[in-house]
Amino acid sequence: MDKEKPGLFGIKYSNRDFGQTETWGKNQFNSSFPASLSNFLASKGLSNIYMFLDADLKVQHGKISTEKLLGINPMSDNLFYSFETQFTPYQQLVIGSLPRVDLVSQMRDSGQSLTPIEIKLTALPDNSTCLLSEEYYGCEIVIRPDTIVYLACSIVENFKNNHVELSFLFDKKFDNILDWTNGVQIWSYIPSMILTLDSIVLSILDKQKPLVMQPIWKTNGKSPKLTDNCLDVFVWSNFAFCQLFVDVARGELSSGATKITRQVRTIIWLFKMLFDFAKNGQINHSKIIDELSFNTKNDKAFAVSGRITHRYMSCPELITPRITREDIKNIILGGGQNLLSPERRFDAIIFNSPELFN
Repeated sequence: MDKEKPGLFGIKYSNRDFGQTETWGKNQFNSSFPASLSNFLASKGLSNIYMFLDADLKVQHGKISTEKLLGINPMSDNLFYSFETQFTPYQQLVIGSLPRVDLVSQMRDSGQSLTPIEIKLTALPDNSTCLLSEEYYGCEIVIRPDTIVYLACSIVENFKNNHVELSFLFDKKFDNILDWTNGVQIWSYIPSMILTLDSIVLSILDKQKPLVMQPIWKTNGKSPKLTDNCLDVFVWSNFAFCQLFVDVARGELSSGATKITRQVRTIIWLFKMLFDFAKNGQINHSKIIDELSFNTKNDKAFAVSGRITHRYMSCPELITPRITREDIKNIILGGGQNLLSPERRFDAIIFNSPELFN
């Protein structure tokens, strides 16, 4: 009998060779394992938790199948997982090179790109919630600038054949901004920017689609021990995800903030991308992100703590995730756990828990 090769459940064809140690490094594992976890949910007849926006700009919960998430049956032999690659259908929406996204599902036979997914594997609880009671546990999420580019593209693709239609949603007063790099000049426009983003989203509310996959792994408080029910997958629609940082910025503004925080800056970035597309039919994302830094590093767009994400993610599955410790040996296959490089907490837990695979 042939020895089973290292691999991950359901990922048959991809641009990663799971027989190679480097494929199990911290950055690659953090996107490939979640894709496999979503497949495993599907194999058990379960869907991912889906966070979407309603007409009152409130984030609601539903379910989204892995098939709908990927755009193809996850068990199909025609599915190719292209990790850390460009979603080429968005290329014509931007000036310059399109950033890479964590996962693009593709058709093997035609090479057609189906869906782009940004993946954030997050620990439950985080440092801000680990001392709270279990029902208040939350996950920190850290977002990179490239995700905002994909958010903008997912919005403007709805106007790609008529970007003038998008321009009607912008007040003429934004034409008066002469220096977008001047934080003092920009500041008074931010409340209007938020209202405009809201109106754009509401105008195409029925077009929202999944953008960010956020799998969770749960431990016993601050300990490095996984709980018995420890894994699940949450998915943010593009509009629900937008509301996450817009809501935080709203709170900052209403509390009298006078500084451009990362969340406020992200609003400016997104607004400028949509504004430029309305004017020119393309987005110069690199120029926007580089020039509109407002004296804050561009290494990340923003981060929010578990105390904030909890209000959006709170549900029975956050308290009791549906996938167990015992299931991990059915997701990581062929001794793949022995190739892990335990630089990160989740890697380290599996690496140092050989009993999971007995």
